[in-house]
Amino acid sequence: MRCPFCTAQDTRVIDSRLANEGDQVRRRRECVVCKERFTSYEVTEFNLPRIVKRDGLREPFDENKLRAGILRALEKRPVSSDQIEAEEVPKQSSL
Repeated sequence: MRCPFCTAQDTRVIDSRLANEGDQVRRRRECVVCKERFTSYEVTEFNLPRIVKRDGLREPFDENKLRAGILRALEKRPVSSDQIEAEEVPKQSSL
């Protein structure tokens, strides 16, 4: 992490603890170069997969849409809903 006082790259962590009901990590840091101390707050960022549509738009992955597509594709096939939910489709014999 960059020091806000002298902009040096090298800092060391002195103390870490949870803050804001456990949503953040509060870290007390010290710059190795200028010896100034400062506090940083770190928040976890979840990068869920995004789907790129044909028109170029991006939207968050939706498991329900995938499930609906699988059910629609297997509508007239001899596959039970239990097999679909088990996430294992039996292999078809090769002709």
